[in-house]
Amino acid sequence: MDTKNSAPDEPELAEPYLREVLGTAGLAVEYVRAEGNTLYLRGEDGGEIPIADFAGGYGSVLLGHNHPDIVQCARELLDAGTPVHAQFSRHPYANRLAAELNRIVHRELGTDEPYYAIFANTGAEAVEAAVKHAEMDRVMRIAALREELEHRAGAVRAAVAAGDATVPDRVRRRFGISTTEPVSAALDELAGHLTRENAAQLERPPLFLALEGGFHGKLGASVQLTHNEHYRSPFRGLAAQARFVPWDRPEALKEIHARERGVVFALTLSDGHVDVEEVEFPVFCAFLVEPVQGEGGIHVLTAGFADAIQRFCEEIGCPVVIDEIQSGMGRTGTLLASSQVGLRGDYYTLAKTLGGGIAKTSVMLVRQARYRREFEIVHSSTFAKDSFSCTVALKVLELLEADGGAAYLRAGERGAALRSMLESVRAAFPDQVKEVRGKGLMLGLEFHDQSGSASATIRGLAESGLFGYFLAGHLLREHRVRTFPTASAVNTLRFEPSLELSDDEIALLDAGLRDLCRLLRDGDGERLAGTAAG
Repeated sequence: MDTKNSAPDEPELAEPYLREVLGTAGLAVEYVRAEGNTLYLRGEDGGEIPIADFAGGYGSVLLGHNHPDIVQCARELLDAGTPVHAQFSRHPYANRLAAELNRIVHRELGTDEPYYAIFANTGAEAVEAAVKHAEMDRVMRIAALREELEHRAGAVRAAVAAGDATVPDRVRRRFGISTTEPVSAALDELAGHLTRENAAQLERPPLFLALEGGFHGKLGASVQLTHNEHYRSPFRGLAAQARFVPWDRPEALKEIHARERGVVFALTLSDGHVDVEEVEFPVFCAFLVEPVQGEGGIHVLTAGFADAIQRFCEEIGCPVVIDEIQSGMGRTGTLLASSQVGLRGDYYTLAKTLGGGIAKTSVMLVRQARYRREFEIVHSSTFAKDSFSCTVALKVLELLEADGGAAYLRAGERGAALRSMLESVRAAFPDQVKEVRGKGLMLGLEFHDQSGSASATIRGLAESGLFGYFLAGHLLREHRVRTFPTASAVNTLRFEPSLELSDDEIALLDAGLRDLCRLLRDGDGERLAGTAAG
């Protein structure tokens, strides 16, 4: 199949370097139509060439491209002149969407605690909203802590002034205060010492926790919570700082806490004696977790690790932000993939399929116990919460929930069929395929490192950082299958097709993957790179 679409003579100004990279890997094609699980490009004869889409808009089109019910909903909204720009007014459609999300979340979590909704346009924006809200909550908790420290100090001063309290020698010696100094002077010295100690803590910037391999976006704050160093390092000075937790070492949670924790000192009274109490300072702003890592290589969070995260965060008072942008909206068989491993979030972020492949929308949900209503005034988004995107999202939820949740069941069934095929490829080519991972219709196939290949061409591709893109280019060029590697694990191909995935398309991918494995086995680098003669 020839994937070299004709291009105009005008200069390439829209991300020209990316266009060049895609061209090198054989992925720079123009799709002219989309339907169900199929994208179409135009061949040299002007006819359409169908491509089985296993990339699925990076998880955005679980219901398929241009689902007829969603298209009809969008047409009706546009034909009716629905107001897209009606900011700072009542948005009953947004409230209905939030209520429906709550209904499903409550069912999956077994709770009735409300989750308030803040709408945005993209997944990264939803993450930014969660991070901002968590920091606002932390700042307000710090303000309350300051007041508590001042209140305690005032009560101690009053007791000393009234002659009802003294500063015992053990406290004086602890802070280097003379044991012969008068009580009032000793208290002043002690209070000054604690004020200086506390000032350094009270001004500490927030720290975030996230999992190694995690991806939470590429905006100012979210990029620093994404583990890939290549994405983070150019912007390290801009925003939030994170500590990354290894997947295989839950004990690292307590190690990080021991290194980074902060305390402030509070004056207290006990039986007429002044004492000093250590109070935990909220250094950790939030813990960000993907229940199934998308860009990190399709790794699934275990129930055991989920439980360790939940208990740890409860112990230190750190909110959990569950990033369901790729894994959510039914892709793994439930609205929230995290509900399957018993993880409950203080925040959830949802996007991609929420817009049905048409609307650009996302949402951040925050549970009532954490919610700060002041956030609604200091955070806003021009295009969020509009009639068009909210009503389309309601249609998406309606389709997911129809017939007793048949869509969730189909995601599980189609995912099982796809996984069975991938496992058979791995079994047939154990020297080429390392592992199959994932859940539902969010699966990954990891290839062994090929930097030791007998083929100089394959070695070069393996060392280029673009190995998975050349694998994807071969599948597109030779087998009319579209997929991509995961961004931070380029030896892993991702498969996130729609519910419309057919057995024929699975067979098409099967043939393509077996062909890939054979050329890797045989060292046929020219075919992989698309440079073979003929």
